[in-house]
Amino acid sequence: MTVFVLFGATGDLARRMVLPAFYTLAIEGLLPEKWILVGNGRGDVSHEDFRGRVREALEEFGPAPGKGPWREFAKRLRFAGGGFNTDSPGSLLDVIADARAEVGPKAQLVHYLAVPPVAFPELTKALDKHGLATGARVVYEKPFGTSPDAFRKLNRQVHAVLDESQVYRIDHFLGKEATQQLHAMRFANTAFSALWSREHVESVQIDVPETLGVDNRAEFYDATGAVLDMLVTHLFQVAAEVAMEPPAGLSAAELQSARETVIRKFRPIDPAEAVLGQYAGYQDIKGVASRSRTDTFVAAKLWIDSPRWKGVPFLLRTGKKMTVSEQRVSLVLRTPGKPFPKLPPQSNVLSFSLAGTGEVDLSLLAKQPGIADELEPARVALPLTSVQDADPLPPYSRLIHDVLVGDRALFTRPDGLSAAWKAVQPLLDTPSRPISYPLGSWGPAKARGLAAPHTWLLGQ
Repeated sequence: MTVFVLFGATGDLARRMVLPAFYTLAIEGLLPEKWILVGNGRGDVSHEDFRGRVREALEEFGPAPGKGPWREFAKRLRFAGGGFNTDSPGSLLDVIADARAEVGPKAQLVHYLAVPPVAFPELTKALDKHGLATGARVVYEKPFGTSPDAFRKLNRQVHAVLDESQVYRIDHFLGKEATQQLHAMRFANTAFSALWSREHVESVQIDVPETLGVDNRAEFYDATGAVLDMLVTHLFQVAAEVAMEPPAGLSAAELQSARETVIRKFRPIDPAEAVLGQYAGYQDIKGVASRSRTDTFVAAKLWIDSPRWKGVPFLLRTGKKMTVSEQRVSLVLRTPGKPFPKLPPQSNVLSFSLAGTGEVDLSLLAKQPGIADELEPARVALPLTSVQDADPLPPYSRLIHDVLVGDRALFTRPDGLSAAWKAVQPLLDTPSRPISYPLGSWGPAKARGLAAPHTWLLGQ
């Protein structure tokens, strides 16, 4: 029995991600037997109108409501208007009371805060004041804070109301099937685990270029930027997945501990080893300040001061309005010296595509069939959908399901986030003016130098 309260239910994030993810769980039969979803917002929206808005969101972003149990799903949707804050709960208390009367008085409360980070403190206090915090699970979207100081303050405010076991700080990159393959395939296969260290890995590239712009969320993005929206969140978490030591086990606490421990080894980023960019025309977008210095691109070199990774650069890059959309983690293996003394650099690469259902790729050199002893590049690909009985869930669906069952393994902890903020603090303390880059490019040309003496694997 669950009552799922979605704050910001008519906003962009709810429409694009949360509501489609929830409907996917309904299609897959992964929701509790008894549940109700209550949308919350400032507007005065009837239950029926809210159902119509949810249907429109699904028609635009999928899964299409024509498929699956739409009629039964729609019956369980409610809306509580009038906003929600410490001064007034709007109609939320009444709607939740009605929902509990329908599904059961002991229904698990799950609050999902699909709102800008600035709204987190007030909503958290309001949950406490109006009696909705006790025993509830609360999902916070990223970024959890907007600076090291803001993170610490928010963390204190949240813990004044909630026990850490109630808190689910979501980072949807951790919900990706291929991100989870980073530790699953590494620790389950000797061939991979044997090469997973500085002795065999020359560099690691975590590259997330995007073709999308920010037109549909310009106001939010202009107050955030690529460093806060992507670097200190998604890219750092993926770097931790790559770099962590073998966990003691696969429980939530053990996996979280392994990730958070290695994040504490992240060396603060040197601003001289980072490049910020802003795509041409960004300042002309409605909702963006006319002289905005918000970064829409960031590339940085991260060093991890652990025995396993000391001296191995982790090259992180992401940006809007770039040439392609990709999500790729690549371990560039060292080139052997003998008996082939002149092998091309970056010819042996183990990479993981995090996009979609994911794929594992191995690029290597092989003898060209024929009488000559010549080596040519070859590639082996393993689409993860080819694994027997594969039934992957989209990342938001996977993470919401984990919240519903109380599994915190793929959610972030405050000690790791504190270390992540320390690692990015130099970029925030001395921000450089972002370099303009053309639409559809690979970002500022200056970023190429971060990969020297070699190149970025994407766009080379």
